[in-house]
Amino acid sequence: MPGPITLHLPDLAATGRLAARLAPRLRPGDAVLLEGPLGAGKSAFARALLRALAGDPGLEVPSPSFTLVQSYELPGGWEAHHYDLYRLSGPAEVAELGWEEARDGLVIVEWPERLGGLRPEGALVVRLAYGAGEEERVAVLSGWDGRMGEVG
Repeated sequence: MPGPITLHLPDLAATGRLAARLAPRLRPGDAVLLEGPLGAGKSAFARALLRALAGDPGLEVPSPSFTLVQSYELPGGWEAHHYDLYRLSGPAEVAELGWEEARDGLVIVEWPERLGGLRPEGALVVRLAYGAGEEERVAVLSGWDGRMGEVG
């Protein structure tokens, strides 16, 4: 079984390119879990991923920090749901946000540790961390064995 893939992303554009390379591999029922500290690029990654999925580089993708979830219609008739769980205390509050219904589409989750027992098996986990330079990030991709292909 392949292990995690570590990628060095020199700038925000590289983070966006990674998201764009992953987008065509996503399908309804998938979960993308974005881990990492504040400011590591989780929202930027989610924004780039949603724009790539929608085929619209100008798509308005506000952070769901206050709304907690934003939903998007995607080409092909399916939906993506972008969750930011930072302000939640745990899984009971996640369930109130339409989690079960959202799982029919794609869920992109910032702060997935708040999911507790709702954390989906087989999810793609993208852990972002600060790199050496101001804009550099290190992404570690795990889970999703056999579906990542060549993303580096």
